[in-house]
Amino acid sequence: MMNQGKVAVVTGGASGIGEAVVRRLCEDGYSVAINYNSSEAKAEALASELSLSGYTVGIYKADVSDSTEANEMIKKINNEMGEPCLLVNNSGIAQQKLFTDITDEDWSRMIGVNLTGPFNMSRAVLPYMIHEKKGVIINISSMWGQTGGSCEVHYSAAKAGLIGLTKALAKETAPSGIRVNCIAPGCVNTNMMSSFSQEDKKALCQEIPQERIGEPYEIASAVAFLASDDASYITGQVLGVNGGMVI
Repeated sequence: MMNQGKVAVVTGGASGIGEAVVRRLCEDGYSVAINYNSSEAKAEALASELSLSGYTVGIYKADVSDSTEANEMIKKINNEMGEPCLLVNNSGIAQQKLFTDITDEDWSRMIGVNLTGPFNMSRAVLPYMIHEKKGVIINISSMWGQTGGSCEVHYSAAKAGLIGLTKALAKETAPSGIRVNCIAPGCVNTNMMSSFSQEDKKALCQEIPQERIGEPYEIASAVAFLASDDASYITGQVLGVNGGMVI
């Protein structure tokens, strides 16, 4: 076993917002289990860099949309790193399509990763948290889960469902000392923005009151706050980190 301290699990932790969350949680004293599915090289590089810096990390491959893989990963993390006290459900995929062009496979995969994944992971970690009478689950939704995004119906539906999951689970687990909250990022500078041209990004910034696109570390800062004792009386909430685009 690597560490008997605070253990955090970050799904989709190899890049983008997930990578920023992993880095911040390491700085905050957590031992961090980095989950990935297809980004093995990025996960290995991140873990190697953080380990050399003296942080305790581990990498774990699993498709979180598969309940068996999610359960087995949590068991392995518990055996190797210790009982998880923090889960950040960050894994997500995005796709822009006209509603009439969305296929059955598009819908199933979107719901599977963005909504069923957090359900599977939360169900897997909760027995450990309930046993300890403490724990924090933070779900990464989207502003489109709050407002709906044109040409992103399946994405918006999944992210809206994640908000509903957050609120209901928060009510159910609060008596067990567990807090469940949600972050709804706006436009953030990650690979999901790679299809946007510079002109598109400039036009987008004009729609954002702060006139800029957010950075992954700014979402990680919100995660760090909600995970901390400073947020001890906050549960079932949706924190918008969007530069004022959704108020």
